[in-house]
Amino acid sequence: MSSAAGLGPLNVVSYSPGVCNIGPAEIARRRMAGHMGLAVTMVVFAALVVVGAPHWTRLVLVLPAGGAASGYLQAWFHFCAGFGSRGVYNFGPLGTVEGVTDPGARARDRAQSMRIGLGSVAIGVVVAVVAALLPF
Repeated sequence: MSSAAGLGPLNVVSYSPGVCNIGPAEIARRRMAGHMGLAVTMVVFAALVVVGAPHWTRLVLVLPAGGAASGYLQAWFHFCAGFGSRGVYNFGPLGTVEGVTDPGARARDRAQSMRIGLGSVAIGVVVAVVAALLPF
């Protein structure tokens, strides 16, 4: 399957420990969460600029920007961090999950979940700091 099919850079369409734990419907849900987080980030930033809030208050953007990054990273990697932490995966309809029983697979899933979480926080921090340093 190509990226034209909306699955991003990976061609994985079945469960692969630490690599892929969600199918197209879940990927679309994560992408939409990223879009929503980005919209909230932009609206909050614009509001803070318009009301003339102190620059340091822009650090609050770490939350929506980190949320947006989380959604986008999960969609990009076809991997739900929450599912990975819980030891489940889903390639079927939204709301259905199957359990991961192999301890090694669960460990790889938890490690990938941690990487996505840390990456999301790092992106959120960078966005917030850059926003706080902007001169307007």
